[in-house]
Amino acid sequence: MTMDVNQPKTADGPPEGGSQPPEAELTPEAGPQAREAGPQTPEGESQASEAGPQASEAEPQLPEGESQAPKAAPQAPEVASRLPEVEPQTLDVASQLPEAGPRTLDVASQLPEAALQVPAKDRRLLRSALRWVSAVAVFAVVGSGTAYGITRLDRTDVPGLATHSDGRWNYPVLVKPPLPSGSPGPNDDTRNPAGTHYADLRELVLPAPKGATVDASLKGADGWLPTKSFLAEFATAHDRGELGQKLVDNGLRHIAARGWTTPDGTRTRIYLLQFGTAAVAEDMLNKQLMNQAMPTYGLRDGDSYELDGHYPDQARMDDVLLAPYRELQPYGAAQARQAYLATGDTVGVVIQSRKGEALAVPFQQTVTLQSELLS
Repeated sequence: MTMDVNQPKTADGPPEGGSQPPEAELTPEAGPQAREAGPQTPEGESQASEAGPQASEAEPQLPEGESQAPKAAPQAPEVASRLPEVEPQTLDVASQLPEAGPRTLDVASQLPEAALQVPAKDRRLLRSALRWVSAVAVFAVVGSGTAYGITRLDRTDVPGLATHSDGRWNYPVLVKPPLPSGSPGPNDDTRNPAGTHYADLRELVLPAPKGATVDASLKGADGWLPTKSFLAEFATAHDRGELGQKLVDNGLRHIAARGWTTPDGTRTRIYLLQFGTAAVAEDMLNKQLMNQAMPTYGLRDGDSYELDGHYPDQARMDDVLLAPYRELQPYGAAQARQAYLATGDTVGVVIQSRKGEALAVPFQQTVTLQSELLS
């Protein structure tokens, strides 16, 4: 609704040509609201002007504190006449805001330049650390592979770790044959004063080392060798006859034997002679096969022998009597070594011969292992 602010008003009615405002029932609070609304907007001023007559008609009903309200109504036209006419406007907030599009958070632009720059020294240290880490990783991989490869090899196949051979032969793992249930060993003086070997004597002969060729002529019938095959080791017929008779007189029971030839040409023969008691076997060794610490009968492989003073003491067994010999120079095309040993009721004879020289190490190894099996 618009209104001509230049047309005078009266307290008795509305301006001329104006429409009659609807009657409004004022409350005691209406007066102050009319005074406050007057100076704010043109519409407020027109409303205050229209409300002026109504407020004067209702004056008898107002309290004494509000008696000045009708006096404010005539002053409203004078204030409104000095204000320009203002049309109502709608505030378009969205049109005044800048267009907001998707934004990317640029953290780097918000950081100080010093924070984005890595000192040259730190970069060098970082590169150096990365190189060392890479080198360590490479060495770890290579080392692990090398270690795995070495563990898959035999010790003798690894350069620098292979043990140089000292001449010993590669014998299989030795296992003593089981004794009959309740039977004592040959050196149990309390339970077995006779020193009897209750185990099978054929199982007590040392087996051939790996790579050796076994001598089939020493197998015998059922593993028992005829006496004449043993006597064939001695040089003269006289010696063979005399020794053969002594064997009979001392009650020889069995002979078990084994022989082989190794790739280096060493020929080995082992004979185990079993008698009735340990006393007989010891007498046969000390009085029949030896004479004043020398072999009584000469072998075919040598003429003269001497007691081997270089035989190591640690290779001897406490309960085994042992007499090792080696052939004296000048010997022929081959040298021979021999050993006599006795434990319990059994006498052992070990003979080795080799073209040129019979080596000490394999001879000592063979005698020691045979002594362990008999003890």
